[in-house]
Amino acid sequence: MAAVLIRNAEVWGLGPADLRLADGVIRSVGKLQPLAGEPVLDAAGGALLPGLHDHHLHLASAAVRRQSVVCGPPEVTTAEQLAQRILSVPGDGWIRGILYHDSVMGLPDAQALDRMVRDRPLRIQHRSGRMWLLNSLALQNLLALSPPPAGLEREAGHYTGHLFDEDTWLRRTLNASPPPLGDISRELARFGVTGLTDMSPSNTPETLDWFSAAQASGQLRQHLLMAGTLELARGPAKLHLHENALPDFDEVLAFIRTAHGLGRPLAVHCTTETELVFTLAALEAAGTMPGDRIEHAGIATDDHIARIADMGLAVVSQPHFIAERGDQYRADVEPAQVPLLYRLASFKRAGVTLAAGSDAPFGSLDPWAAMRAAVTRRTPSGAVIGPDEALTPEEALALYLADPEDLSRLRTISEGTRADLCLLRTGWAEARERLDASIVRATFIAGDLVHQSPFEGGAG
Repeated sequence: MAAVLIRNAEVWGLGPADLRLADGVIRSVGKLQPLAGEPVLDAAGGALLPGLHDHHLHLASAAVRRQSVVCGPPEVTTAEQLAQRILSVPGDGWIRGILYHDSVMGLPDAQALDRMVRDRPLRIQHRSGRMWLLNSLALQNLLALSPPPAGLEREAGHYTGHLFDEDTWLRRTLNASPPPLGDISRELARFGVTGLTDMSPSNTPETLDWFSAAQASGQLRQHLLMAGTLELARGPAKLHLHENALPDFDEVLAFIRTAHGLGRPLAVHCTTETELVFTLAALEAAGTMPGDRIEHAGIATDDHIARIADMGLAVVSQPHFIAERGDQYRADVEPAQVPLLYRLASFKRAGVTLAAGSDAPFGSLDPWAAMRAAVTRRTPSGAVIGPDEALTPEEALALYLADPEDLSRLRTISEGTRADLCLLRTGWAEARERLDASIVRATFIAGDLVHQSPFEGGAG
């Protein structure tokens, strides 16, 4: 890779300096002069940060979102709006909905969905990510191609159209092609994101091969850490809980011990208090290892936080959910539990390692919006949830600077480290007041300039 010189930057943790990038790493930091023919980017005093890392997303699903229709709040809040959305989808093939929430019309069965659309197969993914709602034609088409899986709900001899935890079966039955990743990779680069942790529980070695091929082709530019099934060779072993159908406790203990025996930490989906209590009990019984992590920690009491700290667990939160769903939470969640939603500062005060991810497609990919939410704790209506949980802008940024292989360690800019960088248009003193994606000027991944916005303040 050709060398490039970044001059006049406000380097995170160091102050004013120049950087030379070559062969994918930072070669030099200091007061540097251009080499003959070397490209130069004048940072004009802009803050230069380590590249941001999204510590929890579902990359394939986020890419497919562009081919889907949103079926839940805030865009859709009633059955009538849902029907209008579905009927507005052009074409005559499958309709794919996402982000459905029970508040729209409970959990509609196939017959209820038939009343919206009968002549096109319809599948709608629940916001939890664990359930699909199918109309009768969708059921008919799927069962003509494959025997019913264990997760297809059956009552009184009839299939309800509720499909639980069967994404792999659904994908294979439909012979679905992997979605293109170029657009979403470019969008992430525009936000300054240089690395991703894919947290889909169904990830297999075949999924890893597909992601690796996308990286090799240049379609996916970001570095990738992948969680998933026990069959994966590395990365966290993902356990996705649902409080209405918790797995057998002894089977969970066996899963944890197997993962740990393979040298793989555990990552557990815990959006509810019940799921968190179950997980903590399981980890106390099975034992922990460095790197074990709680995903979401959607509701956590002081006692839960103390236990998480004592066990040395990390938490990967989604602070933007307060900004995106806060008003819905205030309507649906018990009032006493609202202040316990997506806590941040309390974890830090307890010494818990804290990082953040988008949970895309179930949340926005924009890490800067999430940072703002971590600082303000404001809902869409302007209400504030848990003001004592607010972070400083620096603490909010740090949620995205954690090393994905060791969340307790923050990545830095220094000689010899990988050249994954996010250059801002302004110095940090101004940027911390805005925390907006528009301040990202350029993104480097392994020394390659993968995003650059027009800049009116100087050269480059």
